[in-house]
Amino acid sequence: MSGICIKDLNKWHGPLHVLQSIDLQIDPGEFIVLLGPSGCGKSTLLNAIAGLEPINSGSIDIGGTDVTDVDPSRRGIAMVFQSYALYPTMSVRKNLSFGLTVNKVPKATINERVHRVAKMLQIESYLDRKPAALSGGQRQRVAIGRALVRESSVCLFDEPLSNLDAKLRTETRGELKRLHASLGATMLYVTHDQIEAMTLATRVAVMKGGRVEQYAPPEELYERPATLFVAGFVGSPSMSFLQATLNSDRTLDFGSLSLDMGAYPFTAPMSGKVVLGLRPEHITIVEDPSQRGIDVTTLFIEPMGADTLCWFEVEGQKFSARLNPVLARTLGKTARVQFALERASLFDAATEKRI
Repeated sequence: MSGICIKDLNKWHGPLHVLQSIDLQIDPGEFIVLLGPSGCGKSTLLNAIAGLEPINSGSIDIGGTDVTDVDPSRRGIAMVFQSYALYPTMSVRKNLSFGLTVNKVPKATINERVHRVAKMLQIESYLDRKPAALSGGQRQRVAIGRALVRESSVCLFDEPLSNLDAKLRTETRGELKRLHASLGATMLYVTHDQIEAMTLATRVAVMKGGRVEQYAPPEELYERPATLFVAGFVGSPSMSFLQATLNSDRTLDFGSLSLDMGAYPFTAPMSGKVVLGLRPEHITIVEDPSQRGIDVTTLFIEPMGADTLCWFEVEGQKFSARLNPVLARTLGKTARVQFALERASLFDAATEKRI
């Protein structure tokens, strides 16, 4: 297993600063996900690590060796592309073995690796087929297998599941998680799908505009997002945001309402304009009319199977709550809710950073 160390990495495309002072420490055996919207620089960063994209400044270290200026073929990595990139005229067996053959690996070793990987990915029965005779999910497994037969200590994945349907994405995602657990290789995975990121990753680097907004385990991203962008990007259904004013006595005012934020774990003292972030599951309905709560207007409900997402309005601002479907069906035009403020997120409205 090899770790990856990226220091102060910068990349320009003409006047466009595509990657801005990227610092990432990836420990051996980790499964790291680069997550972000299209155009944020995540694929460019992956290609820079692979050596497919030259950088303007900074350094890339793989397994204790500086590979910043090293040819891609000598970096000791394997890569899986979004487009599969299989050789159409070759059988699955030859697609898997081609790279090893070119590198003059002994034939017996090639056969052993191909059959072991084919068994691991359950593609043994496809070995003599050509890619055109395979489904999208089967082709993707072949592409993954071609990377695995190299037995590289670092594997890079560039949105490998984006061309699959929802069911195949779920199945292949499970296979990748199982493979990482059994192989223990260092894996770096690019996606814009937060579900993939949250289910696969040891840690996630959330990117925006060429910068890493937060680099943390999935649970920390969800529970303690460092910025307003991370809070809104991670989580499905997404976090609701309410504009408010924080007073020096730690009370929060929005409109005619005032909330006591004494239980909130502040990271720094502050007062002024803030944004209150609430996950849908941190909002509950007050069913006992004698209990205190916040009176809100019910806007509409969205059935989601096991849960129902209910949208409310208070002081002209909208937010959502995740409720039991039976309870959701009993709601009238108005309701009373409580916020779990100790689990909320507060952001400085000016800097958009967590406070």
